[in-house]
Amino acid sequence: MSVPTWSRHVRRLAVLPFLVAAPGSFLHADEVVGQAHALLQQGDARRAFEVLDAQEAARAGDPAFDAAMGRAAHAAGQYSRAVLAWERVVAAQPGNTEAQWELGRALHAVGDKQGANAVSERVRAAGIPVDAALSIDQFLVSYDRLGHQGRSTWKGHVELTVGRDTNANAGPDLNAPALSPPGTPAWSLAPGAEAQRASYAAVLGNIRGRHVLDSRWSLIGAATGEVRGYSDAGKPYDSAQLDASAGVAYRVERHEWMLSAQGATYRLDGDTLRNIGGVLGEWIYRLDGFRQWDTFLQVQDLRYPTQSLRNARRTVGGTSYVHILRNGSLYYAGLYAGQETPHASDVDNLGHHLAGLRAGVQWAITADWAAFVHLNHERRRYGAADPFFGVTRRDRQTYGVLGVSWLPAPGWRITPQWAITRNASTLPITDYDRRVFSVTVRREF
Repeated sequence: MSVPTWSRHVRRLAVLPFLVAAPGSFLHADEVVGQAHALLQQGDARRAFEVLDAQEAARAGDPAFDAAMGRAAHAAGQYSRAVLAWERVVAAQPGNTEAQWELGRALHAVGDKQGANAVSERVRAAGIPVDAALSIDQFLVSYDRLGHQGRSTWKGHVELTVGRDTNANAGPDLNAPALSPPGTPAWSLAPGAEAQRASYAAVLGNIRGRHVLDSRWSLIGAATGEVRGYSDAGKPYDSAQLDASAGVAYRVERHEWMLSAQGATYRLDGDTLRNIGGVLGEWIYRLDGFRQWDTFLQVQDLRYPTQSLRNARRTVGGTSYVHILRNGSLYYAGLYAGQETPHASDVDNLGHHLAGLRAGVQWAITADWAAFVHLNHERRRYGAADPFFGVTRRDRQTYGVLGVSWLPAPGWRITPQWAITRNASTLPITDYDRRVFSVTVRREF
């Protein structure tokens, strides 16, 4: 039997203070809603959804019921049903910011980034506390590429980083000669070639966008520039880098294919050290708004203006899996492999095969604080013996980062982190350790 109109109005007025004053707590108007709430508390989201699903046809339009339905549907992975339920709550109670927040999560889960962004803007306009609005922004930024529907989008950010580097030139330590392989000719490090400690400051800017052509095709592009300056002994390693890419994307259902042309230039101490040109192909498969696979193949041409023997073709392919949890935490894991082949003949010692693994976890401590760990291990096997040392180079490089992320206000992010690199190499001049502590302030727009 349907609920009388006057009764619905009474329930709306009665439940609103509870929704605004204590997000997540809803007035259980009857036994059905109370039963579903108890099942959710017990962790049985599927059963809670089934209990409410049986009553939805008769109860849809009652904010207390719809709120319970939206929460149960989301917990059970029925994201499209959660969207419908929360839309009914927002329609009945436009000022209910908690319901808008939940609608934003549900829209993101089904891949409607445009709709989720619009909800986020309304929530901020309604004066929702900063931490709750930021939890939406953090959630959406994680899957920035999902902006494939509706209007074209352009985003960017600028960063200022200051830090201390124990090995700015990735050089061996002073004991390196003691590590010489048997039979190695007498040698010594050139002055300043050993590990150099230095402080540094860096400024980075990025802009990226997607121009929508129709429901499936779009143009994509990005550009990043960074300038880094060191103190004291690190001055010769001042650098500047510019990367840019442009291409097309095609999306159908859960699949998206992207093909981009890439270009980059890297300058060291005022001179061009390396130029790169190539193509990148990607296939992204999204299970839902929380999980995705990303498989790629990248082919690049590396050119060294002052060291032409190092010119090479680099080909790398791999895949990774990303999973965002409902509390905003995330984890990812991936693997990749490839090779770097010199253009010149008789320099196989400069080319190598590579394979690597990477993984990471980010824990959402609060709405605006998170801790993260990233790990990367890569092995490189070179094609021939080094002409000086007489041994074939093998590298085992491990890179780890531990840090925290703080969002003090919308659009701002402060990230202190500790990064450690260990490259175990059969050549003493490429065997090194490096530790970098840095603090980055980022402004997104």
